[in-house]
Amino acid sequence: MTCRSSWRSLATVCLAITAVFLAGCPSTTGTATSGKKRIVFVTNGDDPFWDALLSGLKEGAKQSELDAAGLSVQRDVNNGTIDGQVEQLRQYATQDDIAGVAISVIGADNLATIDELRKLQKKGIKVITVDSDVSRADYRDARSFYIGTDNVVGGRALGTAAKALLEAKGVKQGGYVQYAGFTYVDNARARMDGVKEAIGDQYKEVDRMPDDMDIRKARDNVRNAITNHPDLVAQIGIWAYNAPAIADVVKQTGTRDKFVVATFDAQALAIEAMDDGMIDVMVVQNPFDMGVQTVRLLKAMIKGDDATIKTMFPNQGKDDGDIFTTGLRVVVPDGKSPVKADLFDPKVVEFMLLPDFKA
Repeated sequence: MTCRSSWRSLATVCLAITAVFLAGCPSTTGTATSGKKRIVFVTNGDDPFWDALLSGLKEGAKQSELDAAGLSVQRDVNNGTIDGQVEQLRQYATQDDIAGVAISVIGADNLATIDELRKLQKKGIKVITVDSDVSRADYRDARSFYIGTDNVVGGRALGTAAKALLEAKGVKQGGYVQYAGFTYVDNARARMDGVKEAIGDQYKEVDRMPDDMDIRKARDNVRNAITNHPDLVAQIGIWAYNAPAIADVVKQTGTRDKFVVATFDAQALAIEAMDDGMIDVMVVQNPFDMGVQTVRLLKAMIKGDDATIKTMFPNQGKDDGDIFTTGLRVVVPDGKSPVKADLFDPKVVEFMLLPDFKA
């Protein structure tokens, strides 16, 4: 299922997101109003991506009339570790004013995380995952629903675009590296698998390099990959900050022409890098709508609004009937790009040129 994405709303907050990024943001945004039950969103770390989602949470609170329902919503920024998320979940279990928890899971297979999510549900707290899920094969019961990108589809879109770019350059073989904060996280793993599936066997995945959400290490990884893999033909950025990290390094090292640069998300710095010719293609998610739909769903779950839940998840009980997708865009610099709209299913992926996306 693909929902109607709030891209126009996302565009209106782009400048605000950039301003928040430059100024820095607190680890917790929003506090419970006296007498209200809380909905809490737990991020996997600190990144401007989550500022877009925060704007969506605020808009969702307005659309869903949380205040009148006796509810409030806040975002808690995790420190980028599994232990940090586990500790936050344990704290929520001790707080009687929490009614719903949404989490972008770092450890998809981490038993401590799974155990705490199950404990929250046993206590009566509604639990969903957003952006990054638990391992669905084994731990689907630890949450009720997932909201976000179909990450395998997103990876396939990026791999398809990278292949078209390589073929247009006449590159018939070579290696590529994929970069992410953690390679074991569900969304990273699914995206990388999708890229590998779509890019073709003639191009070899030579490494998956984690950076532990450390921007300096993210740049070092790119430098090391260039040094260690002389047959490298493509650089693939999986998390939002990987895009500007790759762009910075290939520009500084004068190696831009050697690589196809394909990345996820439209961080403000990534948009500038594409404008500067440092990025060939971006697959863009919709964190703003993730925030809106998080509030919509958790309010419905807390209030027993089965009609809204059925509208969002009409295929409950069927394969992947517990997944609500928030759309994807493929963005290229201009019409000269060899990546064209007809490479993608328009029902799943919206194709855009960068000037139109910026507008």
